[in-house]
Amino acid sequence: NFICIFLSRYSLSIHSISYLISFFLTRENLIILKKEANIKGNSHKNWREKYMKFIVQRVLESSVSVDGETIGKIGKGYMVLIGVGNEDTKEIADKMIKKMVGLRIFEDENGKTNLSLADVKGSLLLISQFTLYANCRKGNRPSFIEAGAPDKAEQLYEYIISECQKQVPIVERGKFGADMKVQLINDGPFTIILDSEKL
Repeated sequence: NFICIFLSRYSLSIHSISYLISFFLTRENLIILKKEANIKGNSHKNWREKYMKFIVQRVLESSVSVDGETIGKIGKGYMVLIGVGNEDTKEIADKMIKKMVGLRIFEDENGKTNLSLADVKGSLLLISQFTLYANCRKGNRPSFIEAGAPDKAEQLYEYIISECQKQVPIVERGKFGADMKVQLINDGPFTIILDSEKL
């Protein structure tokens, strides 16, 4: 619009007009490109900053085995898949544990989801799961570079187990980094995703 008004007021040669159009279009393109670069830069930053995740499944029973041997088994309770990101801390883990243990998702005598894990004397089966950070944006083969570094993730996984043991009588576990086979009967089904970013 500005170019049209400018040209209607001044008599210019074809060469001058071409130069002006080129100038304004180039300037507009630069502004647009800068805006897109800022948006992409912020998206990239947020994409990298991943948070702790708990996939909480209400189960009637669940077990985990390694090399054909059962290493963890529970009855009624939660089978929890745990994902740890690079920015996670013990403080974040504490917040996640508090929320998970406090969930009231078991049915009371009226069929309402009103009872907690402690109310039903439930157990926990905690399984490490780095694939919760799978990135499938490009191609068909997921990337897992957003998952926490193995050493840090294992430390926090062990911390979560130890803290849960202080609050829940029966806490079973998987084996960090192992090829595990997990079985469960999801009661409901009832599955909740806890993300530390949203707590």
